Amino acid sequence: MDKAQRIAIVSMVVSGLLALMKISAGFLGRSNSVMADGFESAADVFASGLVYVALLVAARPPDGNHPYGHGRAETLAGFVIGFFLLDAGLLIAWHGFFGAGDVVEPPRVWAIWPLAVSIAAKAGLVAVKMRQAKRIGSEALKADAANDAIDMISGFTALAALSLTLWQPQRFLRADHYGGFLVGLIVIVTSVRVMRDASLSLMDTMPETAAMQTIRCVALEVPNVRGVEKCFARKTGLRYHVDLHLEVDPDISVRDSHAIAERVRNHICGKINWVQDVLVHVEPFPGAPSPAHRT
Repeated sequence: MDKAQRIAIVSMVVSGLLALMKISAGFLGRSNSVMADGFESAADVFASGLVYVALLVAARPPDGNHPYGHGRAETLAGFVIGFFLLDAGLLIAWHGFFGAGDVVEPPRVWAIWPLAVSIAAKAGLVAVKMRQAKRIGSEALKADAANDAIDMISGFTALAALSLTLWQPQRFLRADHYGGFLVGLIVIVTSVRVMRDASLSLMDTMPETAAMQTIRCVALEVPNVRGVEKCFARKTGLRYHVDLHLEVDPDISVRDSHAIAERVRNHICGKINWVQDVLVHVEPFPGAPSPAHRT
């Protein structure tokens, strides 16, 4: 089991315990914002579980039906997480807004403590997940980290709303309930961003210009490479597959051209850790003089 999978399992356990604690505290302490934050943490359990399954599938080697590997399962998981968060956010916001009229007495003071514990725990998970997501280029783990970051923000929102109600319950009795509504809105905004990022990967969106220039520069480091005509890249899970049109001397043999292409492929894969494989097309260098013009 690799580190990313262990992180997903730990995240499920932590989020499950936090969800149980906050939902219980929100119910017993009559705090809608705490309960809403608890349901958001419950959604995190599903998200982390989906990330774990996606990482297991993405780790499978290529086969006859999936020559580019199974990495897209990881990107697809990021999209599903976003869709699930959207549904959860809508339900939380709906309950917070339309249930505000039923409030008759303020929540308990001790309901603040589960929020403080949750914020601290989520801060640790965000730091660990983002560091690992950047290291392996995982969209699903990045989406899960963003989900935990939003859980922190929703925790601060719930904490502020609950504190306002406890400070002056006569004036701000419904602030705690509207805090739950704001938590729902935060989850909705996050879900849209997560689905957008995952959709860009599923649509084979090219990496940033600087990343593409890096591939070109590394290819030109190989001896006898005269130029790079075209360079494309698409993400298939954790890393990128590159299509490279390489320019070489038109008068060398096919065997020599193939050897140069293989050296370029190995050099790029060895030097750029986010590149999975390179398909090299060999083209004649247009600047080379034709045989008729040579002396």
